[in-house]
Amino acid sequence: MRKEKTLKAQGIVNTGPVHWNLGTAALYEAAIRRGEGHIARGGPLVCTTGQHTGRSPNDKFVVEDENTRQTVWWGKVNQAMSPERFARLRLRMLAFLQGRGLYVQDLFAGADPDYRLSVRVITEQAWHSLFARNMFVRPQPAELARFEPDFTIIQAPGFHADPEIDGTRSETVIAIDFTHRTVLIGGTSYAGEIKKSVFTILNYLLPAQGVFPMHCSANIGPGGDTALFFGLSGTGKTTLSADGSRTLIGDDEHGWTDHGVFNFEGGCYAKVIRLSPEAEPEIYAASTRYGTVLENVVMDPETHALDLDDASLTENTRSCYPLDFIPNASRSGTGPYPKNVVMLTADAFGVLPPIARLTREQAMYHFLSGYTARVAGTEKGLGNEPQATFSTCFGAPFMPRHPTVYAKLLGDRLAKDEVACWLVNTGWSGGAFGVGKRMKIAHTRAMVRAALDGRLARAETRRDPVFGLHVPVAVPEVPDGVLDPRNTWADKEAYDAAARELAVRFEENFRQFEADVDPAVREAGIRPAA
Repeated sequence: MRKEKTLKAQGIVNTGPVHWNLGTAALYEAAIRRGEGHIARGGPLVCTTGQHTGRSPNDKFVVEDENTRQTVWWGKVNQAMSPERFARLRLRMLAFLQGRGLYVQDLFAGADPDYRLSVRVITEQAWHSLFARNMFVRPQPAELARFEPDFTIIQAPGFHADPEIDGTRSETVIAIDFTHRTVLIGGTSYAGEIKKSVFTILNYLLPAQGVFPMHCSANIGPGGDTALFFGLSGTGKTTLSADGSRTLIGDDEHGWTDHGVFNFEGGCYAKVIRLSPEAEPEIYAASTRYGTVLENVVMDPETHALDLDDASLTENTRSCYPLDFIPNASRSGTGPYPKNVVMLTADAFGVLPPIARLTREQAMYHFLSGYTARVAGTEKGLGNEPQATFSTCFGAPFMPRHPTVYAKLLGDRLAKDEVACWLVNTGWSGGAFGVGKRMKIAHTRAMVRAALDGRLARAETRRDPVFGLHVPVAVPEVPDGVLDPRNTWADKEAYDAAARELAVRFEENFRQFEADVDPAVREAGIRPAA
């Protein structure tokens, strides 16, 4: 009865059956019975998302009121919605849900009990409920008995916003009200919107508590050394953190506190297009077993065999599985202070070195710049070719506060905990996209291992003449020729032109932050030669 009362308090009334905290088997049965997906060979549940195979960043809104007016970084990333519009949208969505069966999961976001958020996820479909159950931290039975949500997410793919009534851009909407602690998701079946809404909430709340929220993966070495991997989708966060020799804390979202690092999530959401059992055995094994949700992965209709190389639905095929599907995953989801921070970029120009050591000021500069290539399929409307972009904090779409808030937290943590910082390019070598080739994962792994185990700490470096980066002259198990990107290009003049062009882009992009950072950070920036 208490559960029903809490739904009524949210205005959720006159629904069909409400299914509370169903387990994996029951959600499988419901999803199959309702025609939401199919079971592939090996056991994963395969579902498709229709029109939306990635996030819809242009359809995301934040309620602007007295609590958020001065604290949110308003603009293209955080579009304002009035409280009145949100209230009307919420009533229309609740009316849509009347008479429909619902699935509810009560979950935690955050492995550290001191900072965790209690989140109630209400979905229209069973498979999204399983996604949420896989993605976040599951409370123990005693915790469920007294569970009270800090935030409620209502996800209704069948509901379509009306731009004239709701003030939205399209029929798709992701709207967050921080004051009433509610998220509304409508008009999209892409499950990643649930995950990233929770991340956005934590990115808003935690800085006020002195916690640095990060779009990064994290793992721990045999000696107890934590490493962080910053990067956007497709840059290698999940791949590089799933290392059999290190314990995985998490693959995407973490907080850095006064006493260590903690995972925001209880699961992984890995890209699996062209996933190889040889190159990524842990992720492959986790993605091909019972309990995993596969999103937009192509399956043979007769044999139910998976084709992970088929991108006919999208390049952004996904696998969502609980963290304990990775054999060497941390059971606590926490770790000590990091010893190394790795910033990942997929350079579509093919001119950045594959690895470079960063000073504290360079690290803050590159964190604010967030240069990478947006990889095909991760956002709606993105074509098949990578596009060079600057996504501040390596996660601009999820940062409600001004980027310098997060950069200051990074700088403070780096200074306090004496952390080594590295810039690693997992993008193209030997030419830009279309001419060069993607950096070999074996080479990238070797470079990262050498950085994390200390072999590069005192290695001889050269200063890159264009980008000012300190590039190791030699790295074990990596051909020396790979370390100098100019030498990998057949046309050296073409390299020089491309490098200068990227340097100009860096300089132009950083102008928006120059007035808000210390002079030392400005001086560490990239400037094209005169």
